[in-house]
Amino acid sequence: MQTLILAAAAEGDGPLGVILPAAAELVYGTVAFLIVFFILSKVAFPRLNTMLDNRTAAIQGKMEEAETRLNEAEQAKRDYEASIADARGEAARIVDDAKTQAEQVRANLIQQAEEEAAAIRERARADAAAERDRTLSELRAEVGRLSVDLASKIVGKELDASTHQALVDDYIQNLSRSN
Repeated sequence: MQTLILAAAAEGDGPLGVILPAAAELVYGTVAFLIVFFILSKVAFPRLNTMLDNRTAAIQGKMEEAETRLNEAEQAKRDYEASIADARGEAARIVDDAKTQAEQVRANLIQQAEEEAAAIRERARADAAAERDRTLSELRAEVGRLSVDLASKIVGKELDASTHQALVDDYIQNLSRSN
């Protein structure tokens, strides 16, 4: 490679002769470059710029659409969370209402049971008092009959019913006072 450079330097153009092309070639190259650049700037570059602008607009539109969808999704998420919070609050309220109603029903049932128990006790007392009175009446009648029979046998004569009843009542009252 050095021999090539040395050979080019020997031709007499100097050290730049190897790097720089000939002047005519430099002029033709510059003119061709300017023609190609002019054609490209009139035909290709506008199309490339239009395509790049369209691509930029499409990307920008997609970014804006994505931002809009993100905002919509965030709003939907906030709405969902708010509705979940409302639903939880509503559920808590329903549970509290159910507990309150259950407590009221329980209190009502207890009150009804107590009222029924009191009524049953009262009926039992009344039944017991009626039975006691009936039994006492039967006993008085039986005691009276027995005492008349006994007195008849002892006295040897018949007592009339009114005298007999008076004797029995006096005897029962005397027994009641002594107890």
